[in-house]
Formats: sequence, structure tokens, C-alpha cells
Amino acid sequence: MVLIVRCTTPTDISDTKNSPPVNNPPTNGGDCIGVPTIKKSLDLVSINQTNPAIFVSLAYASSDNFMHEVLYHKWKEAYLQKPVALMLDKAQDRLTFLKPGLHLLVYDAARPLSVQRYMWNALDSIPVKERVKFVSSPGGKSMHNLGCAVDLTLCDAKGIPLDMGAGFDDMRLIAYPMHEARYLADGSLTKDQLENRTLLRSVMRYAGFSGIPTEWWHFNAYSKKEALERFQVIETEESINQ
Repeated sequence: MVLIVRCTTPTDISDTKNSPPVNNPPTNGGDCIGVPTIKKSLDLVSINQTNPAIFVSLAYASSDNFMHEVLYHKWKEAYLQKPVALMLDKAQDRLTFLKPGLHLLVYDAARPLSVQRYMWNALDSIPVKERVKFVSSPGGKSMHNLGCAVDLTLCDAKGIPLDMGAGFDDMRLIAYPMHEARYLADGSLTKDQLENRTLLRSVMRYAGFSGIPTEWWHFNAYSKKEALERFQVIETEESINQ
């Protein structure tokens, strides 16, 4: 069963991207007269219910996270924009093909902007130039706030995570993909741990996701520009009907 949560009546991108040219140019004020507008969508689906092969352990719905407190007070499920959820399904299918018995284990997906703001302010003891490596500024809108990013790992059939050499939300440099060669060379990161990270990246990239250099667990479905053009920001937990 697929749970589709609609907060607006979204317009399919395909309805407008190939529209015929419009002769009315924008005015000097930036208004477009007669140019069709693509409505940003908020069409979230629950990962928990779309693909039973994908496991979910929503970190911020409990106190088992780096902030040691519950941040999602109403959400008990992980949500993504519907096209992103379909991409994640593809990643799980690829993983099943390569390594039967392994599963994606999601820690976080869509994240309300209100929670993003709380996390940012709670870490105000960390200089901004360092803080942005772990939590995006709420002013810039995180990909999580658009429902287009997912934090995850690999696990076995019992839900036990594979060893990645660093935990989820680990702020140490050993969690940075960009430093893996260094830590592999000095023995801090083992070959098996690196192979687990590489497998995760492989199936996610196969499905169209891209990683970032500072978190082995974080993957984006789109560029920030495309995500902002296509999707609404998720303001609060009340932004969706449950």
C-alpha cells in the first residue's frame, strides 16, 4: 500500500516543461504575462509503506541521535517527495540484485524547516564555517527541508547496520568520504568498512543520487537549484496530513 500525502494540488512537471513558446516577454518588473507557471509540489510518500524491503529507523523521532533529544514529536515515519521515493526503490532493487539479504536502512529523510532551525540554533557553540558541514543553515533551505535528501546505511535482514567505520551523524573526520584514503592508509578505516561505504554509494548513484564529501550517509536526489524549482519547503510537522 502506498501512502500519498498531498498538501497542495501539484502540477506534474511534464505538463509544462514542453509547453509551446509564449510571445509575451517578462516585464521589467520580472512578471511573466501569459507564461505558464510550474506549481511547486508537496507530494510526500511514506518510505515505511512504499517498499517493505527498505528499513526505517527514524533517528530524530527518538533521543538516539547526536542531539540526544526527540526532534520529531509527531512524525513516526520517514517521508520523501514521491519521485525521490521511487529513486530509493530503485536503489534497493539494485542492492537486492548485488547483495541479496541486504537492505537500505533510513535514518532521516524529509525534515521540517522548523526542526532544521532548532538544530542550527542548538549548535550555536560551533562556528558557522564548521557547523554548515553537519547542519545546513535554515536560511538556505536544506535538501532535507525539500524532501529530496536521505540519510541512510546498509543493514542485514535483522536490521543490524553494517560497519561503516563511523556512525550516523558522526562529526569526526573519519566519517568524511573525502578523507577515506587517508584513514585507510593509517589503518583507522578497514578495507571491509570502506567496501561497505562503496557499496552504499554504488547503489545510490545507480538510482541517481549523489553524495557529499563530509557525510558518508547523506545523499541528494537533485541539485539544490532543481529541488527549489520543483518542490515546496516542508515548514513544520503539520505540513502534511497523517
